Amino acid sequence: MPSITQSAAPCHVPADAAEEVLLGVDTHKDVHAAAVITLLGATLDSRSFQTTAEGYRQLVAWARSFGTLRRAGVECTGSYGAALARHLHAEGIEVTEVNQPDKAARRRHGKTDAIDAEAAARAVLSGRATSMAKASDGPVEMLRLFKLAKGSAIKSRTQAINQLKSVLVSADSGLRESLAGLTNPHLFKRCAQLETRGAGPVLAARHTLRLLARRIQHLTEEIDDLNQQIAAAVDASTPGLLDVRGVGPDSAAALLISAGDNPERLTSEASFAALCGTSPVEASSGKTQRRRLNRGGDRQANAALYRIVLSRLRWDDRSRDYLQRRLAEGKTRREIIRCLKRYVAREIYRLIVTTGVPADHTGPAGAVA
Repeated sequence: MPSITQSAAPCHVPADAAEEVLLGVDTHKDVHAAAVITLLGATLDSRSFQTTAEGYRQLVAWARSFGTLRRAGVECTGSYGAALARHLHAEGIEVTEVNQPDKAARRRHGKTDAIDAEAAARAVLSGRATSMAKASDGPVEMLRLFKLAKGSAIKSRTQAINQLKSVLVSADSGLRESLAGLTNPHLFKRCAQLETRGAGPVLAARHTLRLLARRIQHLTEEIDDLNQQIAAAVDASTPGLLDVRGVGPDSAAALLISAGDNPERLTSEASFAALCGTSPVEASSGKTQRRRLNRGGDRQANAALYRIVLSRLRWDDRSRDYLQRRLAEGKTRREIIRCLKRYVAREIYRLIVTTGVPADHTGPAGAVA
C-alpha cells in the first residue's frame, strides 16, 4: 500500500469557528490529496487520505475542523473522485467539478498533489470552476453501467460472429455445404448443436463452431436482458421519454447519461444544447456573418440526437415539411439537421427537467414534435 503523507503541523480550530472554508481535492486511485483555503485565499493546510469509507470520513472531519465547509472542488468526479463526490453530497457539501489546472500556471509553480488540490479549491473560489458535479446515485448511474456492459457484449458478439464465419470459410466442404444458405439465427442454432465427431482439423472445426455459436447465443441473451434493464431504468428516471417520437432506449439512455442524475445543474435548455454539442458557434469574420456546427460537447448525446432527427425526417410529416421549407430558403441539409437537433434537445431538456410533464410544442420545437 502506498504511504500516506500527513502534515506534521497539528490541526488547530480557528478562533472564529463559523468562518467558511473551501476544500480542494486532487483525486487518485489509492490516495486523495486535499487542501483547505479560506474565502480570502489563504492556505490553511493540506493532507492526504486513503480512498476508503473511513478515509472519506476523516477527510470531511479534518476539513470541517477549520470552519464551516459548504463547497468543495474535486477533480475527476466521474472516475477516481466519484465515490468521494457521493460522500460529500451525502454530507450536504456542494461539489464542483474541476478540470486540470492551467498549464501555464503549472509550469510556473511546478506540480505536486498538494499544489493541485490547492488549485482545485482556488478554481472554485475564483469562479473559474462552476460546473456542479453529477450526482451518480440514481437511475442514470444504473443506465451508465448497463450501457457499459451492453457495449462490451455487442463488441464481443460481433467478434464471435466474424470468427464463426471465418472458420466456416475454410471448413470441410461437407460441413460448409450443410450450413450454407441459413440465416444467422438458424446458423448459430445449428452450429450450437453440432456433434464433435471426426478427427484432426474436421473435429477442431466442429468443436470451434459449437463453442462460438454457444458464446453468441449467450451474449445475445445478455444483450436482450440489458435492453430490458435499460428501458426500465429510462422509465424510472424520466417517464414518458420513450413515448417521444424517434426516441429509443439507447438514444434516451445516452441523453440521460449526459444530463446526469441531477439535471437541475443545467441552468437552461441552452446549457443542455451546449452539453450535447448542438448549440451554434459563431464563426464570423469581416463581412462574413455565419455560424458553424459545434464540434464539442458529449458526442454520444450528439449522436443520439442525430439518430432521432434522421428517424423523424423519415417518418414525421412535420419534420419533412420543415426540411423542404428550409431548403427553399437556401439552407444546406447539414445546417437544417443542426437546427433540428437543437429543437430536439430543447424538447428532451423540458422532459428531463420537468419529469412526467409533456414538452411544450409551441414555437420552433413544434416543427419536429
